[in-house]
Parts: sequence; structure tokens; C-alpha cells
Amino acid sequence: PIIDPDGNPVEGLYSAWVILNNPDQLNSYTTEMVKGVIAGFHRAQMQRNVVAVVFTGVGSRSFCTGGNTKEYAEYYSNKPLEYGEYMDLFNGMVDAILQCQKPTICRVNGMRVAGGQEIGGACDLAVASDLAIFGQAGPRHGSAPVGGSSDFLPWYLSIEDAMWSCISCEMWSAYKMLRKNYVSKVVPVLKQGDKFIRNPQVITDKWIEDGEISYGEFVTGAKAKEAKNLARSLPVVMTLLDQEVNK
Repeated sequence: PIIDPDGNPVEGLYSAWVILNNPDQLNSYTTEMVKGVIAGFHRAQMQRNVVAVVFTGVGSRSFCTGGNTKEYAEYYSNKPLEYGEYMDLFNGMVDAILQCQKPTICRVNGMRVAGGQEIGGACDLAVASDLAIFGQAGPRHGSAPVGGSSDFLPWYLSIEDAMWSCISCEMWSAYKMLRKNYVSKVVPVLKQGDKFIRNPQVITDKWIEDGEISYGEFVTGAKAKEAKNLARSLPVVMTLLDQEVNK
């Protein structure tokens, strides 16, 4: 059930969750998963008691890293007609998200990379774990991000940032994406004792350093290793992320 502003369940009204369930392969989507996403969004759209759709992935490591390269190599390699039909399915998945007549929220529980960036960008809003990273991967391997990123990124980012994100394959932090107005909210998920702490691997305690914007950039040098070790030592708890999604 959805939650009202006072935190109480609203009887008879629901949010539908469409969940990518392939955590062992970072929630990369197989052909069957693509079909499932299409069916999930279509079904949610048709349910009168569903008022919003939440799109997310299992676990805390990854929302989605795009197409399942194992399936590509084992089944689609050297089968251009088959792969063409697969791309029709992929485009159908993006269309199902875009055309859903309910508000769509991408709950970014981890990496949103490559095709994951594209299908996540098709959602209306994004609320992210502060461990999430965003970026492309295909151009490093000769593949253009034309499944959505080349269309969606310029809607949110400056054209220079959009082009650079598409072609550089740099990974940007959730806080950097918040700074650039690409996500609506970023929440901490690392718990130290009884408190949530911000991702120590990202600069969040200052805006400018040496005349350059530093907020949202990754920590570098010796501090980066310390920050990584600290992040790995702490439990990941998604309570605040889910509370923000429920808002």
C-alpha cells in the first residue's frame, strides 16, 4: 500500500514494484527479464488501484548494468536477425516505461550503468542510494548508447555533460548526479552503529576546492583506500531509501 504524508498506509491504493532479479550478474537483463519488465509495466498501468510504479533491482550492488553479455555471447553472437528481434524487445521495454500512465520511480539501489542507465532514464523520477554510480560502458567496446541515453541524458544534463557522459564511460556518483539535477534525491545507506553515514568514498562535506566544484566527486589518493575499506566494513541498510520512495 502507498503511504500518506503522516506515514500511514492508504487503504486500497498501491504502488507496483517491478524488480530486476539477477543479482549474481548485477541485475543485467536477459531476454526473459526484458519480457517480464514489459509485462510488469503493462499490468501496473492497467490496475486501477495502482497509483505509481517503482522500478528497482534485487540487492544493494546494482540496479542494472544493461544487457546480459553472457546471453549475448552464447546465443546472439553471429545471429543478426535474432539480435534485431531482441532489440525490438528492448525498445518495447523502454516504450513500456515511457508510456506507462502512472508515475514511474527508479529506485536506484546500486550501479545504474550502460543499458541500466537507459531504462532508468526512461522513468519519471529517480531516488538513489548514495552508493549508486551512473554511466555508460558501450563506447569503450564499440557500442553506441542509442537505446535511450543519447536521448534522455540531454533532457536532464547540459548538452556538454550529456555528450561527455555518453562517450567517456566515466562513472559519476549519485551525489554528482544530484548536483547536475539528474536524480531527485540521494540518501545514505551505510549504517555505523545507530547512525546512517554518507558514502565516505564521495566528497559531500564541501562544495569547492581550489576553485573547482568538488561536491559529488570521488575521494582520491590515500584517502580513497581508507574510504573504500570503511564502506566495505559497514552494513548496507535500505530503510531511508525505501522511506524516500514511499514519499
